[in-house]
Amino acid sequence: MHRRAYALLLATALVIGTWAVVTALIIDRPLIDPEGSFLGPSWLRLPLLCIGALLADLLPRALWFSRGRVREMPGIVRERLRSHWNRDRVLLVMLGITAFYVIYVCYRNLKSFLPLVSDRMYDRELHMLDRVLFFGHEPAIVLHAVLGDTVVAHLLSTFYLLFIPMVAILVTVWLVWSRNISFGWWFVTSQGLAWTLGTVSYYALPTLGPGLEYYWLYEGLAPTGTTDLMNSLVNARQGVLWSDGQAQTVAGFASLHTAITLLWALMVQYTVRSRVLRILFWVNFGLTVVATLYFGWHYVADDVAGVLIALVSFYVAGVATGQKFDHHGLASHPTTTTSAVPVDRE
Repeated sequence: MHRRAYALLLATALVIGTWAVVTALIIDRPLIDPEGSFLGPSWLRLPLLCIGALLADLLPRALWFSRGRVREMPGIVRERLRSHWNRDRVLLVMLGITAFYVIYVCYRNLKSFLPLVSDRMYDRELHMLDRVLFFGHEPAIVLHAVLGDTVVAHLLSTFYLLFIPMVAILVTVWLVWSRNISFGWWFVTSQGLAWTLGTVSYYALPTLGPGLEYYWLYEGLAPTGTTDLMNSLVNARQGVLWSDGQAQTVAGFASLHTAITLLWALMVQYTVRSRVLRILFWVNFGLTVVATLYFGWHYVADDVAGVLIALVSFYVAGVATGQKFDHHGLASHPTTTTSAVPVDRE
């Protein structure tokens, strides 16, 4: 008897999808595609994304190993299709991309609906907690004084904004190139859980974030791409509240930048052999956490909650996809190379 590795992922997509539809009906707002549609409607975009993942693997490989010799390319492609693109890999890519797309779009819609569902904010309470943790000082002022407000601002902004394109890129990387099928399921399932739990946290403890609620603390920073992003989010929020704006993405608790970058670091630590990549992803996580406080995206409690979301998502998805944690939790061994996860018979 087997439990399929993708059961938890599909269940997560179903739950958040139902939540989004019900919320949209209650507040009488349509579900939207917040990312635009330069590739056309969703029914067209999803097949194109799956085909794109296939081509991203086959074309560079054919060009590299053939050294540009056209006659050798078909044989290289056929060999790759036979050895790598078996039924389990195709299932992983197709269901992984589709389920993650559903979860992410529902996350964006539910986040946009938040100010229409509740106007209660907890910024004051979390701001007071920050001051207690920093012994009566403002975390932002302390970080600006220690790190400076020019060169470091641009460095942290680069890492913070890098998060946006990396979300889709890394999902594709693990689905297409994970050396073990179960690692691909582990990655995309943990991502789906984290985005869903993050959405739950927004509704449980709504905040604007210190950069919006206490904006004067951040006025001395050098203008960066992060500054422009925050201004655009404020404008989008006003559009949703006072007109027919399409989507807003202001919600502080918990920090999904923290949660997702920690998930990336954990997945690299457990499934990638390269020491250099491990170091890079842990550095990315650390700098992202600092950036959330430095620019006022989040309170300290938001980052702590993000860490907890990452750890829960990582472990639950690991167990669901057949990982066995050894050496005091510092390594894992998959129990299967296919999409089937064995469970003990009762």
